[in-house]
Amino acid sequence: MTTRLGAVGDLGAEDQKIITLARSARARVAAAEGAAVRDETGRTYAAAAVNLPSLRLSALRLAVAMAVSSGAAGLEAAALVSDADTPDAGDLAAVQDIGPGAPVFHVGTNGALRATLTP
Repeated sequence: MTTRLGAVGDLGAEDQKIITLARSARARVAAAEGAAVRDETGRTYAAAAVNLPSLRLSALRLAVAMAVSSGAAGLEAAALVSDADTPDAGDLAAVQDIGPGAPVFHVGTNGALRATLTP
């Protein structure tokens, strides 16, 4: 993966939309992270991290799972909002499984674009 820096405002409207959805999903339940993905038809799926005693899912893996379980055949882009230095390798692999060319926008909880990861 290649990392590119920039600003959220430099992204297109559809990419800004999934970042907003990821931020909203995180804030809605005060989760550590939020994520959103856009499928090949333009549908979006947003999720927050799940941290139950019997079930733990990262926000990005859950958003990918929601897309796949809804019939998505591919992903165009993904956004992850977290304070982690870098996205988890397993999260990136989940995106690449269904969207091998999809960029992942890593955004800090302050709303700043930390990196755009492209395959």
